Amino acid sequence: MRADLITRINTNALSFILQKNELKINKLPLKFTGLFTILRDGYKINIKAASEDTTVKDLLSVMPPEYLTWLEETKISGKSDLIFTFKGNYNVSKKQKPDLAFNLKVNEGAIDYQNAPAPLTDFQMNVNAIMPSLDMEKLLVNLNTFRFKVGEKDYFTAYLRSKGFTEMDVDASVKGALDLATVDAAIGLSSLELKGILKTNIQAKGKFSTSKKLFPKTIGGISLRNGWLKTDSYPNPITNITFVANTLNKAGTYKDLIIAVAPASFVFEGNPVYVNAALSDFSDLAYNAKIKGELNVGNIYKVFSKKGMDVSGYAKADLSLQGKQSYATNGQYDKLNNKGTIILKNIKATSELFPKAFFIKQGNFRFQNEKMWFEKFYATYGKSDFDINGYLLNTINYFLESRGTLSGNFNMKSKLINVDQFMALKKGENTDRKLEVEYAKEDHPKMSGVVIIPENLDVSLTANADKVEYNGLVFNDLKGKTGVSKGNFYLQNAVFNIIDCALVVDASYTDESPTAARFDAHFRAKDFSVQRAYKEIPMFHEMVTAAEKAHGIISVDYKVKGDLDGNMSPIYESLEGGGTLNLRDVKIKGLKLFDGISSKTGQDGLNNPDMKGIEIKSKIDKNLIHLEPFTFSVASFRPTVKGTTSFNGLLDLRMRLGLPPFGIVGFPITITGTHEEPKIKIFSKTGKEILGAVYNEKSNTVIKKEKVK
Repeated sequence: MRADLITRINTNALSFILQKNELKINKLPLKFTGLFTILRDGYKINIKAASEDTTVKDLLSVMPPEYLTWLEETKISGKSDLIFTFKGNYNVSKKQKPDLAFNLKVNEGAIDYQNAPAPLTDFQMNVNAIMPSLDMEKLLVNLNTFRFKVGEKDYFTAYLRSKGFTEMDVDASVKGALDLATVDAAIGLSSLELKGILKTNIQAKGKFSTSKKLFPKTIGGISLRNGWLKTDSYPNPITNITFVANTLNKAGTYKDLIIAVAPASFVFEGNPVYVNAALSDFSDLAYNAKIKGELNVGNIYKVFSKKGMDVSGYAKADLSLQGKQSYATNGQYDKLNNKGTIILKNIKATSELFPKAFFIKQGNFRFQNEKMWFEKFYATYGKSDFDINGYLLNTINYFLESRGTLSGNFNMKSKLINVDQFMALKKGENTDRKLEVEYAKEDHPKMSGVVIIPENLDVSLTANADKVEYNGLVFNDLKGKTGVSKGNFYLQNAVFNIIDCALVVDASYTDESPTAARFDAHFRAKDFSVQRAYKEIPMFHEMVTAAEKAHGIISVDYKVKGDLDGNMSPIYESLEGGGTLNLRDVKIKGLKLFDGISSKTGQDGLNNPDMKGIEIKSKIDKNLIHLEPFTFSVASFRPTVKGTTSFNGLLDLRMRLGLPPFGIVGFPITITGTHEEPKIKIFSKTGKEILGAVYNEKSNTVIKKEKVK
């Protein structure tokens, strides 16, 4: 690239005047001029870039370096003009946006590669595109001319005029008759080898709108006979390619659209593949299709891709599908005639929702009217494995509709499910991710993200997993019902084994963004070690701080809901809920709170209490835990405790210390400060109120931490 650039800057008005900008990219000259001014409430722009009165060869000189040898070996002639403009004001309050326009013209173009039997000549192209106010709904595209000849007989000509986007006025025509071998020789692209006779003649005019179910009036078709395709990425060609497709729409509506593909076939490595299909009435799609053949997926992928890509697998299909969309949606399954099988082996598949690829080791699918049966399905995802059998409903509609929903019922077995590897921002081989995920990865490079749930599934699973790993926790022997419904993951009466205890869970989970999610859960666990729970379960560690000094057996029945952060950990300020903690046989030793009470009252028996058969009810909200009154016996005393503590260790507790023999007479005690440094006052009823945290649920942010009033 060579450039001669002069930009004038007005610092008072903050204007940039592109006074002289002359570039030469390889052999293509490009000039651009204009101005860019920052305004108080937007900007003003007027830029024109042009490469006028140049040659087609100069235009093609900007192609990637691997094509430079081809350029040297090819005679290229013709004239080209390229113009780009961006002009107008941007102002949000006045709803102003600049206009974008583009124009490319090519005249008298010709390509003659070495000793080709016939050159490509009479190449002409004239295309304009205008987007007023950067509004896609006002987009105008005018491919006024696109045509060329190859030799004396072969030709191709087309035009396209469109206005709008979601509701588009279309006027288009494509006509041509080409011997692809001659075209291939004339162009001379060495990486691709083509053969076959291609013919097309299609005219379309009218309005296209998915919401109003309009389709341009159309007539015509396209055919390819004796096709042959070979690339330098794979030694064997795809041969015997035959494709005949016709379309007709006389009224300009979805209902009147008819598309017929009969036949379509090819042969690859000795295996033939056939497709015959007829589609009509796209307002309630009627389909009749037959598909038969087998493919080495890995090898056919290499035909179109580069060597060394890690894609392999085998697919075999023998399907006959016949029916209407409404038959499935209205439950008229007896009118469907879907049957046949699909077999997949060693297939890699990716989803934009997950960082890693799914590896389907074996997939045997059988179609029977409305159901697609999974008869043998073994798959892995990272460290996780899945052995599934069951069925899906609505599979045909799912592929035909942009908003279709798959429903089904399955049994699933697994040796290991590693939830961490499903988290959206984790590293993985899948590079085709949702745009919002890519942005989140850039903004939060140290976060794992949350697990994103598909919105178009309504599937239930009876699950049986030997081990589930999540955020450092290990759950063994999962049994129960789980599933996905409209973007919500749920567990129903699911039983896990954790810290040698059966944990029963009912829960729901919904992702809100790649870095935020919400959950609602009911946990029930009976007779487990309080010390193991404190050491091995982070949420129990935070909620029951006193458990650090406790030993014994407890049970829990608790409901809690709230938000998860970008590492799938609970945001404690968001939590709400309540439940019961039952101390079956617990001894507390060395807790500063009881040591302090013992010291203040002069009663040594209070410092290491044994607590048996005590039920503690509490509620959580705004990072605070509110304890309802509970009474226990220790050293002939009967203390009653109630009050508030926080996840960060603040205390505002009230105790009534009932004196022997029956606790009828007693005196009040207040405990403030923190778990580490409790402040104890006897004969006092005045504590220090703790103000709860302030949490913004919409932005998933903590506005204020809890504090002592």
